[in-house]
Parts: sequence; C-alpha cells; structure tokens
Amino acid sequence: MGWQFYTLGIRVNDENKQQDFYSLDQIAQNLVLDAKSRDSKSLNQSFKMRESVAYGLERFWGEHLRLQRGEMAKSQYWKDTWDALVRVMANTGIIIPNDSVRVDNTAGIKTMAKKLWDLSLEDQRITLAVLTQLCDCLVWWTQRYKGASDLDTDE
Repeated sequence: MGWQFYTLGIRVNDENKQQDFYSLDQIAQNLVLDAKSRDSKSLNQSFKMRESVAYGLERFWGEHLRLQRGEMAKSQYWKDTWDALVRVMANTGIIIPNDSVRVDNTAGIKTMAKKLWDLSLEDQRITLAVLTQLCDCLVWWTQRYKGASDLDTDE
C-alpha cells in the first residue's frame, strides 16, 4: 500500500528509513508522556510552546535556556521538543541547527540564533509549519493525560 510511505507529505523510498520516521502525533505523545513522568506540572508548557511558535524558531529554541535557571523539568520538555523537531526536519532534508548551549554562554546563544536566522525563508516557513503541528499534537495529548482541573495555562 502506497500510503504507508507518506509522512508529512514526503515519500520515503528506503525501507530502513521508514522505520526511523514517526508521525508527529506519535512523537508528541512520547514527548508528553516523558514530560509527565519527570514532572506532571511541566505539561502546562505545551500551551506556551504552541503560543510561542508565532515568535519564530530562535525564540522557541531559546525558551529552554530561560528555564534552565531553576525549572529543569520544564526546560527539558522544551529541549526534547526542539530535538524532536530537528530530527523530523532532518528526515525531510532540512537541517536545523541544534548546538548544545547553556544559559550562561552568551557567545553560544548568539551563534545559535544567527544560524537560525540564516536559514532560508522557505526552510523557516516549512519548519514553523511543522512545529505548529507538533505543538498542536502536544496540546492534544496534554489535554488527554491531565484532568480538566489540572490544566492551567498561566503556570
């Protein structure tokens, strides 16, 4: 069946590659479950992730740095989501920078931000569209794994 080779509108011809390529929904579910196992309160970040997509890749990427100063479970959730995006985009042929940077490394932050700004406009737009869908999936799974009284977008 031809449909089994399509994910994100990309045909994967190599049988071995197909095994490494998951749908955004599966990726999001795994991210939410991992975050929940570390700290269920970190799941509230799903909503913030979805909102922050509008501000661009560099701001989305940088949010994990802000949280490194004391909210490591939340920071890890953001970083894991970014890492997942980078892997998905690599499978499409779009290489997204993913330097390992700490919040106190100003030069590293500037370098990484410049790399993101230097992506072609087309690659930025495609990546933002995929990130939007990934975050929509994160919100959906968050709503499934948390009770209505636990959902607080202000946290």
